[in-house]
Amino acid sequence: MKEIMLDGIDAGKRIDVALAARLAPDLSRGRIQSLLRVGAVTIDDRVVTEPKSKLPATGLVRIILPEPEDPLPQPQAIDLDILFEDDQIVVINKPPGLVVHPGAGVPDGTLVNALIHHCGNSLSGIGGVKRPGIVHRLDRDTSGVMVVAKTDHAHRALSQAFAAHGRDGALARAYVAICWGAPDRPKGVIDAALGRASSDRTRRAVVPETRPDARRAVTHFTVERRFGELPDGTASAAMVECRLETGRTHQIRVHMAHIGHPLIGDATYGTAFATKANKLQDEAKDAIRSLSRQALHARLLAFHHPETGEYLSFTTDLPTDMSDVVDAFETLDFTQKNS
Repeated sequence: MKEIMLDGIDAGKRIDVALAARLAPDLSRGRIQSLLRVGAVTIDDRVVTEPKSKLPATGLVRIILPEPEDPLPQPQAIDLDILFEDDQIVVINKPPGLVVHPGAGVPDGTLVNALIHHCGNSLSGIGGVKRPGIVHRLDRDTSGVMVVAKTDHAHRALSQAFAAHGRDGALARAYVAICWGAPDRPKGVIDAALGRASSDRTRRAVVPETRPDARRAVTHFTVERRFGELPDGTASAAMVECRLETGRTHQIRVHMAHIGHPLIGDATYGTAFATKANKLQDEAKDAIRSLSRQALHARLLAFHHPETGEYLSFTTDLPTDMSDVVDAFETLDFTQKNS
């Protein structure tokens, strides 16, 4: 921590400018601005976050410096469900709850840490030090098939395939989602641009295409099964296959919520439907309560091997938490009195 007792000399000056002048070369103006924004600077124990703030004539400035972090992810012995591996790639079945790469609030315990432990130095520098080998990602709570590059050549080839999202026939991906209700047609396309939600920058939302941050997003869906058929022809829930024509953050989750069928267990985009579980019979109710994530699984991944050109296809079953929901929904009977 650094402390500065103000003596009036810098009164009225911008706090970032004045502190940078006093603390050079230890702390740059940019570094001080970053510390301000995260609440690490106080004046007489009052937190100051705005770099444009003016310094008072007197007072005690405290700057709390965070502990230095290792810039490189470290190897960690985390079990991996490996579906395929050779000198070029490794294909895994990612469990729910595993973050793909280190980031804000998640410095370790990620897939990257596990891969570095498993692959050793072979991942060094491939795709960047924070995301070595990563060519695509799944949300923390989305399970399923992922491929990781072990060489620069594989990384370039796979990155190109994922950038095209299968439009050139070089890649196929299919997700399984369990959603509330069921779409009114067996197949459909959701074509709706996504951008940051105005109320929360960590969320995504359907936005007008004219908005500066709008990005085109297209999801193709097929209803595979319907659960809890009601007398009016609607369903309590459905299992839907989703295939992406684009790859936006939270795309399936936002698009399904947009058409009125949010994913079961989605605490971000499905909160309005959270109480629907209370109207179900006990087995389904218990299965949903045991599901601590959105019901989304990357079931299929197929691509051309970056070295041999062989077409590889990997399919994984639903993990236990999602299959339990499916099994419970199949027992729904709305002819019963307690339905």
